[in-house]
Amino acid sequence: MEKPAVGRSAATCGWRALLLPQLNRQSLYVYGSEVAVEQECVRQLESGVFVIHPFSLMSEAIRQSEGREAVTSQSSYLSQTLNPDEDTCSYWSYYIMCMMAITFLNLIGIPMEIAFLDENSGLAWEGFNVFSDTLFLIDVALNFRMGIIAEDGEEAILDIKQIRSNYLRTWFVPDVIAAFPIGYILLFADLEYHNDDNPSKTNKMMRILMFVRILSLIRLARVSRLVRFFNEVEKVSNANLEVVRLFFRVLSLFMMIFLLCHWNGCIQYFVPMLEEFPTDCWVRKENLMNSTVIVKYSWGVFRALSQMIALSYGSMDAPTNYVEMWIVMVSMVSGCLMYTVLVANATAMIANVDPAAKEYKSKMSHLEHYMAFMKLPPELQLRISNYYQARYGGKWFDEKDIMSTVSSALKEQILAAMCSRLLRNVPMFQNRDENFIGSVVLKLRYEVFQEADVIVRQNVPGDRMFFIDHGQVLMEADSYERELCDGDFFGETCVLTRGKHLATAKALTDCRCFSLSCDDFQETLEGFPDVKKDLEQTAELSSDGGLV
Repeated sequence: MEKPAVGRSAATCGWRALLLPQLNRQSLYVYGSEVAVEQECVRQLESGVFVIHPFSLMSEAIRQSEGREAVTSQSSYLSQTLNPDEDTCSYWSYYIMCMMAITFLNLIGIPMEIAFLDENSGLAWEGFNVFSDTLFLIDVALNFRMGIIAEDGEEAILDIKQIRSNYLRTWFVPDVIAAFPIGYILLFADLEYHNDDNPSKTNKMMRILMFVRILSLIRLARVSRLVRFFNEVEKVSNANLEVVRLFFRVLSLFMMIFLLCHWNGCIQYFVPMLEEFPTDCWVRKENLMNSTVIVKYSWGVFRALSQMIALSYGSMDAPTNYVEMWIVMVSMVSGCLMYTVLVANATAMIANVDPAAKEYKSKMSHLEHYMAFMKLPPELQLRISNYYQARYGGKWFDEKDIMSTVSSALKEQILAAMCSRLLRNVPMFQNRDENFIGSVVLKLRYEVFQEADVIVRQNVPGDRMFFIDHGQVLMEADSYERELCDGDFFGETCVLTRGKHLATAKALTDCRCFSLSCDDFQETLEGFPDVKKDLEQTAELSSDGGLV
């Protein structure tokens, strides 16, 4: 019997497991099932090309595999691929974090090197530049082999030609510009400069070095890559948690503001340096010619911030020439843009934080206006406000709308998680069929009562029974009193016999309850004739001993 193709691939190309899609929430959301993810693995293996799948270990930013077992045992290779060890961290997550750190350091160091370090940047910084350029070149190469999720989200594009075409049409040009190997050129030029003793050649080499250092500003295009890295991290932080999304948005916003201020501060010193420090420039006025780098940088950033927030010029004097005047104007405009972006993002973040609490406050505002318009007594207004607080707890959710948007199976599971234990405490529901219990759970309604509320009155016809989720209830009859608490129930006789309540139920504290109406219960019993017959017999035997 011929060995399956997947098995042959496992025997010869085990390293390709790193390129195949993994089981996680994102892949299951796109493909729908574990079987579909496994079929995607087979599709990629059969393509026979080196392509990194968007949901693979190498492209997942934060893996969320839950250690699920493979649906089929066609190949141990696929089983191991789809079910990696939970403690194995994504290789791509480390790569993204590393690239973010290196990109940010480049965006800080490049302007500093050009403006303040001149030719004294040192071998360590030049080595870092070479290392950074190498990584960015590798990153460009990897993008030609990185699978793309189609716009319809149904499958990944693994065709090399399509991937290449898409990359060339989008981010290829900015990435190539950002990855231009200036570091290699500077390293070789510096080595040639230090090894040459000819003065004329030395002066010529210095001018070339200055030009190359200015040309290295094109590497600031890496800021686009930093933004994309942040977007990738935000997407894959699986952030159902709004706090995580908010953290990354705030972090990226402040990093961009910091970079803008940093670049502006470097420009403040760099432009006078290009003019060889004229006598009326601010550097000479502040006597910074022989100062340390940190002092020069501090003054440059101080001037930049002063101009960006329009407080002053950062010194006692106004601009003395048209070059400084243009620098000041550019700083002011960039400051206005920075302020606008900061306010807009802050407003958007605040508006998107805790929408349920904001909706609750809006409802309470409408309620207060209504109560004032109707001139309700202050005591009643206070009880109504307290009821809303007890009922919704400061968060407004439209439960009917939420329940209507989920499947019947999920609705049953939600209600079962909240109140199935309450049903198990009732004798008439114990040892019943699970289908019957599930049907009853779907009929339950959530109700809240405040302290001193009368829930039911004695000798009044009953229309529903109650299950106490949290709180205390006092049962008062002519011959007895009894306190009920969490997990207790009352009114079951009325549901079975449609009789009158035999006691008055009063809330001693704020009570959260679930109720089951007689009509809903009888409708449920129609689908379970055996249970109905059994309960009717129970009702006849206990009609004289009903609690309520």
